Amino acid sequence: MNSISAFLTPDHHRCDTLFAAAEAVAAQGDWQAAAEAWTHFHNALRHHFAMEEEVLFPSFEARTGMTQGPTQVMRMEHRQMTDLLNQLSEALASQDADAFLGDCETLLIIMQQHNMKEEQMLYHMADQVLAGETEDMIGRMSAIGE
Repeated sequence: MNSISAFLTPDHHRCDTLFAAAEAVAAQGDWQAAAEAWTHFHNALRHHFAMEEEVLFPSFEARTGMTQGPTQVMRMEHRQMTDLLNQLSEALASQDADAFLGDCETLLIIMQQHNMKEEQMLYHMADQVLAGETEDMIGRMSAIGE
């Protein structure tokens, strides 16, 4: 792995795939399968957030001195998505298809916009400023348990 972008971008795609699977089975009304698929997605997304918030963001901030810049925006969006994840988990537990599928639409839009900002801006900035630390950073992110 030669870049942070090359490590984290495929993880976005993995999360997107897991999300689509959970949404699809919920739309079919298979709540047991939806709960299982949702757990896989929820864990994967929280793991992705942890890799960024525990390793990437602090390293980027330490190197650049930017603590009120893009990482602050990404953390805020992570909190927004986490709030939605909690709402979605409640809707799933109560088998409320309208609430679940409606919140899925909102989460999908937020995730798409968020991922685009990370992939087109933050990851490239991180690749540049953390170039000498890429292998260590990827190792530390990989060590975070899902």
